[in-house]
Amino acid sequence: MDRISALRNVEDALAAFEDGEVDLAGLEREVRGTLRTYATEFEGELSAYRAVSEADASVDGTVVLAGSRQGARERVRELVDGPGSFAVERFDGE
Repeated sequence: MDRISALRNVEDALAAFEDGEVDLAGLEREVRGTLRTYATEFEGELSAYRAVSEADASVDGTVVLAGSRQGARERVRELVDGPGSFAVERFDGE
């Protein structure tokens, strides 16, 4: 999914919410689904990676786009203020 498609999907979800066709929970599900699809089907040289840490809940589940596993580790460290031990794995949206 490209950026324009993702933005259109979010716009459609917002319009449905404004028209009373979905409630806030439905809007959140639709937007979350759009963002997950965008991240996991990213069109470019980057891939989605998820951080996994049993010891640090602030890190566990963090998803970033990066060109490599090492690049993903660096991005996660930057985002969560230098966490300790964690692993990164390719993320497919599930």
